[in-house]
Amino acid sequence: MKMRVTKSCLLFSLTGSSLAYPKRETSAGPDAQKAKAIKETYQRSWKGYYDHAFPNDTLTPLTNSYVNDRNRWGVTAIDAISASIVLRDEKSVNQILEFVPTINFTTTAEPGDISLFETNIRYFGGLLSAYDLLSQEPWSDLVTNNTHVEACLKQAQSLADSLKFAFDTPSGVPDPIIQLNPEPKRHGSTQNNIAEAGTLVLEWTRLSDITGDPRYAELAQKAESYMLKPSPPETEPFPGLTGTFLSLEDGTFVDKDGGWGGYTDSFYEYLIKMFLYDPEEFGLYKERWIAAADSTIQFLSSHPSTREDITFLAQYAGTDIIPTSSHLASFTGGNFMLGGIVLKEQKYIDFGLTLANSYYETYRGIITGIGPEGFRWVDNTLPTNSTNNLQPPSEDAGFCEKAGFWATSTAYILRPGILETLYYAYRATGDKNYQDMAWEAYENIVAAAETGAAFSSLRDVTVVGGGYIDKMESFWLTETLKYLFLMFDEESELQVQKEGSKMRWVFNTEAHPVKIR
Repeated sequence: MKMRVTKSCLLFSLTGSSLAYPKRETSAGPDAQKAKAIKETYQRSWKGYYDHAFPNDTLTPLTNSYVNDRNRWGVTAIDAISASIVLRDEKSVNQILEFVPTINFTTTAEPGDISLFETNIRYFGGLLSAYDLLSQEPWSDLVTNNTHVEACLKQAQSLADSLKFAFDTPSGVPDPIIQLNPEPKRHGSTQNNIAEAGTLVLEWTRLSDITGDPRYAELAQKAESYMLKPSPPETEPFPGLTGTFLSLEDGTFVDKDGGWGGYTDSFYEYLIKMFLYDPEEFGLYKERWIAAADSTIQFLSSHPSTREDITFLAQYAGTDIIPTSSHLASFTGGNFMLGGIVLKEQKYIDFGLTLANSYYETYRGIITGIGPEGFRWVDNTLPTNSTNNLQPPSEDAGFCEKAGFWATSTAYILRPGILETLYYAYRATGDKNYQDMAWEAYENIVAAAETGAAFSSLRDVTVVGGGYIDKMESFWLTETLKYLFLMFDEESELQVQKEGSKMRWVFNTEAHPVKIR
């Protein structure tokens, strides 16, 4: 039997009422050396994919093989291109650019479902970002054949043209799933969620701005309009916080459940990012983000009964609060800090820092030093032993007493969430403790996930040697390692600035930099 041991009891006292992170000595040296080490990890990951999986979708690093889980268009290559550019890895940049013109986005090699959301953020976002970055200095000097830069834009438009019939619903809210083989066909869904329908507007608006064709922006912004003015009113249980699912028939909400997690998170993320993209056109988006942010602070902030120094974000079912969260949600602190920087509102930065320190506890509390995919906690302000406020299983009770939470899903699939938030925390404050935390997480992830070919997802982070999931997700390269690299690469032109007016780039939810209008 494998014993679950809390790492927190080995690292620091849990008796205090506030979180404290002492300076940690590392042997890696100054920032430039750490950036170099992260770049080498990226290069190893890319080589593993290129040697064993390219041009297929996803590397299976334990078996040195691949799976085609994203339509067999080479998702790891296209998703990774902006990371190759940001890390200035000239070899992989040109390997990917040579591949871009060969993709046929009008069909798929085999019949199968296409996720509009995943295709948008990984493929479409990657191509647009590559075009934006490589069209200007200092990145244009990475390119050996300039026609390939134009091919990125051409292929992005080809992909959008293949996908746009998804919006052909009675309301204009897109069907989340389509097919192109043997012929274009909508899945026939009756609902879509706010993340998948509300995380299109940045990319499709950018394509319209580059091409001068307004139709792409109009499609995505019409879908977004139903989320900006939700109906009926009772499906917005807290100001700015809506239900999760919309009817494709008329754009109305069909539930009043939600939070910052799967099916919802990036809708809220894009509200402030659209305002950053163009403050004049997207003022309503800012107002909706402020409403959601204020309600999140007031209603969703939740403190574990045994660790009241920690603040997690609860989910909700109507006005009922459910103390559960996820690794996905750990990005939220970064979004709050970005909002605080852009709006010059310190309260959002401060709350984002609270979330950064708190969600990092899910790393510090686990023996492997890596946070789990899902977790719960007990909140004493809620009715005890209710169906919403569950007690931990007996085998997790001791762990929960010390750490404040217990894992409900023990995997780690190479997600970036907390590292994204730590990046924003460092950019907002300049406090090198956040660099130390990110480096500690990086070392723990590499130690646990490194395999023969590259790096693998982990089955159970609550035990040492908890096993692998034979898959290296494309976001490992383009998000996780990119945010880590930017944490230590002070000279990058892409850095988030403490003065929002100085920012020239905004990151899509897959960390692809998009040039601000």
